[in-house]
Amino acid sequence: MKLLLGHNKPTSGSATIFGQDIKTESISIRARIGFLPQEIRFYEYMTAREILNFTMRFYYGGPKNLIKQRVNEILKMVVLDEKADRPVKGFSGGERQRLGLGQAEVNHPELLILDEPAASLDPLGRRDLLKVMNHLRKDSTIFYSTHILDDVQKVSDTVAILNKGKLITQGPIEEILKGGEGTIYAVKLKGADVDDLRSRLSAQSWISNVIVEQDASVSEWQISVTDDGAAEDNLLGLIQAKGNKVLDYGEKEVQLEDIFIKLIKEGGDKNGN
Repeated sequence: MKLLLGHNKPTSGSATIFGQDIKTESISIRARIGFLPQEIRFYEYMTAREILNFTMRFYYGGPKNLIKQRVNEILKMVVLDEKADRPVKGFSGGERQRLGLGQAEVNHPELLILDEPAASLDPLGRRDLLKVMNHLRKDSTIFYSTHILDDVQKVSDTVAILNKGKLITQGPIEEILKGGEGTIYAVKLKGADVDDLRSRLSAQSWISNVIVEQDASVSEWQISVTDDGAAEDNLLGLIQAKGNKVLDYGEKEVQLEDIFIKLIKEGGDKNGN
């Protein structure tokens, strides 16, 4: 992130933002972005309103007579309008992060860069911050880093996963959650002939993988399909064809953490780690 922001100079490679080179056009780029560092510091004796007014002096490019209006807009946007005139020394971690987001928004940036915005927050603080991020993404592109994968599923459209500095996958989150295996059905059966059913399922061209775990008379299945239409029309009937008792049936809700662990493990296996 420091490279993208122009804080550090790259020793090799290249990158562009808005089609502009980060090495030669850094000043022009920074005029169009907002940034929230992982650890943000304020003058503790100042109020949220005073901090935003102070920030406006350096970064707001609009008419001066609209500064007061813009400050009020931001305070409401980050849900601090009722605490606007209190010193920030009494703010919670979540309130401080939301104020930091407000600072980053003073000049209507096209791009917001956030470094681990929710890393140190409790569940309530994270929830409130994500609400603000969801609101801001309507007008700005948000590029952020995080290790809290549950948050990624709640606010992100596109995801890139890094391992030891190397990109291992990127793309729309819906595609990544499929893990390249298509839709997965989770099925629980009682009294099924496991070998017979597995053989019949594996014979279908639209079923790519079948995983079974059995405990006494109950078996749990994960069935990966490549044709959603064929699965909707035929899968349940195929399972019930020989009187198998279905205890549970439905599409599996895949978590990003599951995909992350799978990709890291696959990368480690390929490298012999």
